[in-house]
Amino acid sequence: MGFFKPNVEKMKKDKDVNGLMKALKDKDLHVRSEAVLALQVIGDARAVESLIQALKDEHFDVRAGVVVALGKIGKPAVEPLIQALKDKESSVRSGAAAALGGTGDARAVEPLIQALKDEMWDFQLRAIAKEALEKLKGKET
Repeated sequence: MGFFKPNVEKMKKDKDVNGLMKALKDKDLHVRSEAVLALQVIGDARAVESLIQALKDEHFDVRAGVVVALGKIGKPAVEPLIQALKDKESSVRSGAAAALGGTGDARAVEPLIQALKDEMWDFQLRAIAKEALEKLKGKET
C-alpha cells in the first residue's frame, strides 16, 4: 500500500468500506487480517467482490475470516460461500458451512448436502453442515 501501514481501526470506526477493501490487498498479513475482522463487524455488501478476491489469500486465517464476513453479508455472498466449501483448509470449509446456514438461502441446501457426502469432510465439519441445514430448513426463501 505505502510506506505506512493503513489505520484499520480508524477505517473500522469510520466505516470506511473502500479503505478496508484496499487493505485486504496489503502485503502485511496482519493488516489483511484486521481488515477482514473490521469488514465482519461492518457487514456491508459493497465489500463482497473484494472479499471474494480475498478467498484466494495464501493464509488460511484470512480466508477463514472472509467466510465469516461473507456470512454476515448474507444472500449476496451465497455463491462464494458455496465455493469456499471446497477450500483446502478445514476451518475455512466449516466456516463457510456455518455461514451458509445463516443466509436463509435455498441455494445453499444442495451444496451442504453434498458436503455431508464428501470424503474429505471430517466429523466436525459434517456436524456443522448438518446444523447449517437445520437452520435453513425453516428459513428457505
